[in-house]
Amino acid sequence: MQWRNSTARYGLSAMALHWLALLAVFGRFGLGLWMVELDYYSPWYRRAPALHKSIGLLLCALMLVRLGWRLLSPPPDALPTHGRATRLASRATHALLSALVFATMVAGYLISTADGRAIGVFGLFEVPALPVSFDGQEDIAGAVHRWLAWALMTLAGVHALAALKHHFIDRDATLRRMLGGTHNAQTRNHEE
Repeated sequence: MQWRNSTARYGLSAMALHWLALLAVFGRFGLGLWMVELDYYSPWYRRAPALHKSIGLLLCALMLVRLGWRLLSPPPDALPTHGRATRLASRATHALLSALVFATMVAGYLISTADGRAIGVFGLFEVPALPVSFDGQEDIAGAVHRWLAWALMTLAGVHALAALKHHFIDRDATLRRMLGGTHNAQTRNHEE
């Protein structure tokens, strides 16, 4: 299998970046839900938020790499069975998913740096706080972060359902291409 995308399928790099981002996004969401319920005496009271922040900053770097890779290796062409509406919905969904990931991370950064302290990343390095903040930054960014995270999970769920619909109902190669399958086998099925 090739590293770069072709006109018919995703390459290993795009698939790895996609699935790593998915694991980080869903893992952070679950961790976020769990950590807000911890009490002060829990051994994870400080560790869980530190882990959440560290993974978030690594996810930010991964998303930047992913966007760069998309410019260097454009995604495969849409399947011939996809109409104009499907193509537009796909592009809009992917763009909105990326925007929500970045917006959620910016809000999280604003929560974490509201007191002027840098964010440590697994104890290896720190990402500095902005030199200025605004009144109520932690609370406002916290509310925005929560709503954006739920919007991201909702859209990711719709995205997953659409992929399953393409796979099981339309029986096209949409999902198979992101799992390493080929486009040609599905094209033959539609021609029969």
